[in-house]
Amino acid sequence: MTHSIDQAAASSSALTEELPLTLADVQAAADRIAGSVVRTPTMFSQTLSNITGAKVWLKFENLQFTAAYKERGALNALLLMDKAQRERGVIAASAGNHSQGLSYHGTRLGVPVTIVMPRTTPTVKVMQTESVGGNVVLEGETFDEAYAHARKLEKELGLTFVHPFDDPHVAAGAGTVALEMMADAPELDCIVTPIGGGGLISGMATVAKALKPEIEVIGVEARLFPSMHNRLSGESLPCGGDTLAEGIAVKEPGRFTEQVIRQRVDDILLADEASLENAVSLLLQIEKTVVEGAGAAGLAAVLDHPERFRDRKVGLVLCGGNIDTRLLANVLLRDLARSGRLARLRITLQDRPGALYKVMREFEAHNVNIIEIYHQRIFTTLPAKGLITDIECEARDKQQLDGLIAELQGKGYSVSQVELN
Repeated sequence: MTHSIDQAAASSSALTEELPLTLADVQAAADRIAGSVVRTPTMFSQTLSNITGAKVWLKFENLQFTAAYKERGALNALLLMDKAQRERGVIAASAGNHSQGLSYHGTRLGVPVTIVMPRTTPTVKVMQTESVGGNVVLEGETFDEAYAHARKLEKELGLTFVHPFDDPHVAAGAGTVALEMMADAPELDCIVTPIGGGGLISGMATVAKALKPEIEVIGVEARLFPSMHNRLSGESLPCGGDTLAEGIAVKEPGRFTEQVIRQRVDDILLADEASLENAVSLLLQIEKTVVEGAGAAGLAAVLDHPERFRDRKVGLVLCGGNIDTRLLANVLLRDLARSGRLARLRITLQDRPGALYKVMREFEAHNVNIIEIYHQRIFTTLPAKGLITDIECEARDKQQLDGLIAELQGKGYSVSQVELN
């Protein structure tokens, strides 16, 4: 699904006013944070280019110390505070990556950091935030509930709130990603960037449009959380659900970032869950790099819209790599299932000696490896002498699996494949 920024809205007076974020702001942020964050590589991917039909460059922000670009904006905001603010301490609401960046650099600079996170935040992000010095408070089921609690604590404790995205200082720090990217790959004619609250794309679009006005800037949201899409288009698509891309699962994007996106972003695409899973899996298999769902959103969009990006010189930001290891394992196994290399076959048998053995011989003949076998005799709609057998198996590819299924059906077996959603 795609949303082009409304041309009528683009002509309104609200869009022509000067925005509080400029190329100079981003360049100043780059000087300020230089040496304290990793200057991550921008690398051309031949294999992903072959798969997508575009020419694809990847910006490896998952190689930051806290495995996400959020360090850049958090550090820039900290360095612009006065001594009194730093001594009192700072507070933020975050789904994870902002909290780690702020905690790491706050602790490094001697600034006390309190982080309010939704209770749904992956355990790995909570643990990593605490490991770099942040004091974590879990409150609410969504980012917006955590945010409300953080603003309450801000007033009660006299802390300085550091917004994860709706702050020009934070967006300026995030924009340094584009400064490096365009210096390393000046041939880019399109950048595709995830959108949660909009801080990253605001900073990157500011840089990209200033340095190369003809470049196309495209944002990507999870289809379950099309909040900026809704705001700019006036639509009311459902917003909520359990997305793999929890880092961009924001119901209320920024107001400041909305202004920047209206003026400087050309389009917004929506990525569904299967595409996000596929992108995470491809990046691990092809680039040997671990990327969280939000970080894979750009690749998911390019894979979903091949004609849109064919032959374009596309820059993708792998904005974070903090994904729970169990979740990553599930994503990889589900990808194997979708590709036909892993399957669960449901076979109806007669409950008699040798019935299962005969089926096993067909698996052997087709060189399909059996992983698990599940028998079900009681809770079925079959006659008392029937049984259902679920066999999890591993094949070389879908063609090999299809050959086995056809052979079994040809010999009179009732066979169905248990499908993923």
